[in-house]
Amino acid sequence: MMVRDAGWWGKVYYPHKHRIAMSVEIPSTMKAVVIEGKRPVLKENVALPELEDGFVLLKTRAVAGNPTDWKHIEYGIGPQGAILGCDVAGDIVKLGPNVDPAQFHIGDTLYGFVHGASVRFPTNGAFAEYVAISSKIAYRTPKQGLPASGADSLPEGAVTTLEGAATLPVSLTTAGIVLYHNFGVKLEWEPATAQRDETILLWGGATAVGQPLIQLCKKLHAFNRIVVVASRHHEAQLRQYGADELFDYHDADVVDQIRAKHPNLRHLVDCVSNKGTTNQVYRCASHSDPATVLQLTTTTIADIAPEHKRDNVAVVGMLLYMASGVEVPFGPMTLPADPVFARHAVEFIRFINGKINNGEIHHIPVKVYKGGLAAVPQLTEDIKEGRNSGQKLVAVL
Repeated sequence: MMVRDAGWWGKVYYPHKHRIAMSVEIPSTMKAVVIEGKRPVLKENVALPELEDGFVLLKTRAVAGNPTDWKHIEYGIGPQGAILGCDVAGDIVKLGPNVDPAQFHIGDTLYGFVHGASVRFPTNGAFAEYVAISSKIAYRTPKQGLPASGADSLPEGAVTTLEGAATLPVSLTTAGIVLYHNFGVKLEWEPATAQRDETILLWGGATAVGQPLIQLCKKLHAFNRIVVVASRHHEAQLRQYGADELFDYHDADVVDQIRAKHPNLRHLVDCVSNKGTTNQVYRCASHSDPATVLQLTTTTIADIAPEHKRDNVAVVGMLLYMASGVEVPFGPMTLPADPVFARHAVEFIRFINGKINNGEIHHIPVKVYKGGLAAVPQLTEDIKEGRNSGQKLVAVL
């Protein structure tokens, strides 16, 4: 079937999933949630993003929220007027320069992540009717696509809906990069013996990153033992994913409990990643062996209380935005281009995509917001206020 591309305003024809000829209009403007002052605001007549090399344009069908969305507003990371949002699922309506037409087709359903409200690309974010995503780091649905469930909530489970798919890109890819890029875990599925004969500590096991990280640690048999810190309320679910032991962060002496039972922890991940939790995780690290505390923001060793600092413990960061492979301006700093990080992101996504499609990797519990983009400001506020314990919040367009 021929495809006629009439620019930003035109009609694009493509075969529907049921082989019925369909057409969609690509307008010159759209609705999008942007930064206005200290708030996320739904605006009309927002220009569509341009397509960079290797990008495709999606007509958005579902989006998911992340803590980074409100942080870009609260901490002034995102410029005024920038489009928010990182997680998106939708249908391809246009191929950008140097996208392989043999691999990607108009009408294909993809899900992926973008750097919403970025300094470099402020006109592109997931919380919009049209989103540009890199084909190199896009997740592919099964050939038949995925339907929207129409439900108000979904339990954790195999990815069979758009809502489930939209929850994964940021969280799962972050988890994969932590293991593969930062900790050097091999992408081997269910090896008979542990890749590391030691224990990993995951602080925030019920977070959106913690839950897929537990699954990956188990499926890759990355470590001999998976210890998590989370509310006791989530214990059954986290053990089902593969956690071997849970400590409740509500306990005032939780750090002492962990230190008493596991005095030589060398690999620790702060899935919550604020200065308070990173200090707690740091205190759990080995006092003798070289240890790494990995956090997911911009905390450094300078943020660790002086009385707890030790020469054997490193604090390192990981920001998924580096998967772009280009220099990333971020607040007061600029993250240098890291081609190895970008290559590892591509390799992990290609490796794990089939495991998602065959049901071996699950999405976490989902709360669905009705009202499309109009619901996104409230969704963002709910994440900021911590109303999403153990859940991913999703809006369907």
